[in-house]
Amino acid sequence: MNTFPLTIRQLGVGMALLCLTLSCPTLGHAQTGGIQGKVVDENSNPLAGASVMIKELDRQAATNAEGLYSFTNVPQGTYTLSASFIGYQTAERSVTLSSAEQLVDFSLVSSGESLDEVVVIGYGTARKRDLTGSVASVQAKDFNKGVIVAPDQLIQGRTAGVMVINNTGQPGGSTTVRIRGNSSIRAGNNPLFVVDGIPLSGTSARSGRPDGVGGYGSDGGNPLSYLNPNDIASMDILKDASATAIYGSRGANGVVLITTKRGQAGTPTLNVMASTGFSNLLKKPEVLSADEFRQALQFYTPDDVSSDFGGSEYAFDAITRSAITQNYSVDISGGNEDGRYRISAGYLDQNGIIETSRFKKYTANVSSNFRFLESKRLGLDINILAAQTDENAPPIDVGVGFTGNVISQALQWNPTLPLRGSDGELAFQSSDLINPLTSLAAYKDNPKVNTILASFAPSFKITDELEYKLMYSLTHQAGRRTGRFIAGMINPNDVNNGGAFIRNDAETNHQLTHTLSFNKDIAADLNLNAVVGYEYLSYDTRWNSVSASGFSDLGDIDYFDYLRYSIANNRDVRSFRSPTNELQSYFARVAFNYQDRYLITGTIRRDGSTKFGENNKYANFPSLAVAWNISNESFLEGSQHLNNLKLRLGWGQTGNQEFPSGASKDRYIFDPQSIVQANFGNPDLRWESSSTINAGIDFGLFQNRLSGSIDYFRKTTTDALFEQTLAQPAPSGRIWVNLDGEIINEGVELALAGDIVRREDWNWNLGVNATYLKNEVSGLLGYYETAQLRGQGFSGVLGQRMVSGQPLNVWYLAQFEGIDPTTGTSMYRGLDGEVGTDVDPALNKFYLGSPNPKYLLGITTAVSYKRLSATINMHGAFGHYLFNNTMATVLGVNNLSNRNIGHIFFDPQAGESTSNSASPSNRYLEKGDFLKMSNLTLSYNVGNIGSTIRNLNVSLTGQNLFVLTGYNGFDPEVNTDGTSNGVPSLGIEYIPYPPARTFLLGVNFSL
Repeated sequence: MNTFPLTIRQLGVGMALLCLTLSCPTLGHAQTGGIQGKVVDENSNPLAGASVMIKELDRQAATNAEGLYSFTNVPQGTYTLSASFIGYQTAERSVTLSSAEQLVDFSLVSSGESLDEVVVIGYGTARKRDLTGSVASVQAKDFNKGVIVAPDQLIQGRTAGVMVINNTGQPGGSTTVRIRGNSSIRAGNNPLFVVDGIPLSGTSARSGRPDGVGGYGSDGGNPLSYLNPNDIASMDILKDASATAIYGSRGANGVVLITTKRGQAGTPTLNVMASTGFSNLLKKPEVLSADEFRQALQFYTPDDVSSDFGGSEYAFDAITRSAITQNYSVDISGGNEDGRYRISAGYLDQNGIIETSRFKKYTANVSSNFRFLESKRLGLDINILAAQTDENAPPIDVGVGFTGNVISQALQWNPTLPLRGSDGELAFQSSDLINPLTSLAAYKDNPKVNTILASFAPSFKITDELEYKLMYSLTHQAGRRTGRFIAGMINPNDVNNGGAFIRNDAETNHQLTHTLSFNKDIAADLNLNAVVGYEYLSYDTRWNSVSASGFSDLGDIDYFDYLRYSIANNRDVRSFRSPTNELQSYFARVAFNYQDRYLITGTIRRDGSTKFGENNKYANFPSLAVAWNISNESFLEGSQHLNNLKLRLGWGQTGNQEFPSGASKDRYIFDPQSIVQANFGNPDLRWESSSTINAGIDFGLFQNRLSGSIDYFRKTTTDALFEQTLAQPAPSGRIWVNLDGEIINEGVELALAGDIVRREDWNWNLGVNATYLKNEVSGLLGYYETAQLRGQGFSGVLGQRMVSGQPLNVWYLAQFEGIDPTTGTSMYRGLDGEVGTDVDPALNKFYLGSPNPKYLLGITTAVSYKRLSATINMHGAFGHYLFNNTMATVLGVNNLSNRNIGHIFFDPQAGESTSNSASPSNRYLEKGDFLKMSNLTLSYNVGNIGSTIRNLNVSLTGQNLFVLTGYNGFDPEVNTDGTSNGVPSLGIEYIPYPPARTFLLGVNFSL
């Protein structure tokens, strides 16, 4: 399969030429009379992207990186100019214009929170004061700093109700994103991400590793990693159904709207961002040192100390490193009233803290906006993004057997045994205890993904109130993964000498959207804002792979380049194409605003999907929301302390269709020997749907120096999608069904922002967001299990259940009651209440807590003094339990002899026997509470240097500096995938890629 016809460099050059070709004809108008000036903040710092408007002419300009703006060809007369910027009070100036140029400057004062801030909503925008639903907006200036690979990491800890978990410390690794908790058993729980109006599939063409190759796999990667965070202007999070219902069957888990940066009118400006730094290990489980290991041998096996080899080695230090990171981003933008453009390029090179691991990303982006005709009614927006991610993935796989992966091998390595012999060669101990350095040398894995995301959007303003817009978008990803595993390096006696594979994946998505927007004051005090539209989406995925094993001794070469030298019977060729998933939709939204006091918004969407059964292909998703701006009532007019008070109430229905294409139809597996029916069709398969009620209050006090919101929500999900195994004696196979019962999510969100100090020389602001979450399954018949635990003695054990009366994914494990001092073995409690060593832990399981956090917390504070500023961001989660699968099966006392053990298990007073086998129980269940210092940035605004370098800013950033927790594992945020039969798990840690602490030195400037 041709994975990508063009290189990223060719695409970047081509897009640059295209943009310049389109832009140049629009930049040469003659200037007669005009208005120009500069917009700055209280400290005289330029405000880039501020909006300046000539009210009488309804003309608008945006400031460039220096804060400069200009209007040309302005008729003589007297005008009112207004300047506005998010987070600042709007300022106005009066100017009388003759044929000469007029200079009008603005100095804007911070307003804490601007109600005129424009927020992106589904298929449109709205002023923050006009919102009726629960919507949170995070601007670029408030994004998290540091090594940010994917945009979901930009908002971690920044918004109430939003939980972002870094599942792994691996560069480019996956994340778990939840808005207001989990609400589905088998369908997806991740929100819908929309980039400049393009809904993303939530999947990636990052190729998987074929089965049967041997060796290891690695984390699945982040499907958003191809986006350059430096290209993003804002992220708006739609949380309740009244806001997300316009996305219908994809809005059940919330919607994140990503808006990228656009060109600013004015002379061309070149912006440069560069940073470099290093990462090291943040946290790890403690194991015995060489001296402690000898003491343990003397205590547990005094008659046999043959496992003491006399050395002192700490293997984890040998596989980790201080890893260098480099990140560069350049963009150029400019234009005028007829056209604007922005061209950017980015490069990220992030070495992982595990030796050999690495993540590289190349990005290029072009955005152009043109306005034609004298009336400027005809518009054209073109956006093109191209990216390539290139990884060296480490030998870390949670599905490994007894020998473990490189993490467990390093933790278990005998600390008295040198990793290398006196001749410098890597040591080999036994076939079941592997030198972690040989794993790194024997394994090579290179996933690579090329992405192109392009949109073409002409528009025509039919009247001043009515506008038609067409958008076509194409998203194409091509992935290629090559790997090899030299078994002979691990075990010299292995005659098969390893395996190799090549896999190619492709994903192509098309979108066609028509919208007709209307915005008019239909009466003196009544505004109508409406949109109707039609949308068609198609998603197509396919892959093919070749794998082989049993190679001849080829020396130090990559096996995947010489598959023909493998044993013929050990070669495997496979291909797959998913049924094309198509979604056809009709939607509408109507919003009324009476006197800026009474607001009502209604939406409806009708979706038709090829995923569902013949009898239920279409479904309707309505919503209704109202709001009352109490602060605009006459009885509060002139209030000195209360500047904003708004009540909101909303209801809506959304859907969830995140399950495989073709799931409602009969499906078969073909191989050379037989045809097997893998899936049985269900023509009555219905949409999983959620109904949400949201009540909120927004407030601003003391000239908006203190502002915030409080929201209560209750979300009820019904007709949960689930894949069941057919009961015997029916033919073997599976069928998708809708489950009885409900999943209820309920909670309260609090967001506060305050300007504690607001003075000429220095400012201090503080933001806090907190969330209470409650989740419960109701009316479910029976129970369903998930959370596959791993390791010796844990194979096939499932640790979580979906059961009525409890939250999703609750822990059901044996209840550990200590060590029997007479036998040194574990005691457990039986369901009958009896305690003893003869209780079978597999047959006596209890409800022992939930992995779902009850409380989320985010804290942000920023202090500035003249040109020096500091920003701190912390986030945490509380009220949940994690299963430390690493401690349970990798570091237990029963491993002691030729393997190391966990420090917490070496307790001579406990009297535990080395023959005591580990069993899944609450012995390894720990509180997951944590508070993490996720970001600390110090920056200094140098200003201009000469006439060339402008707005020079130097910063020092620390990322993941420390974590306050009682958890004994790697990181309380780690979430190892324990999916069983497609049902996701939560809260498991098993020998993951460890978390990293990062320090970066950065510089930003304009030319």
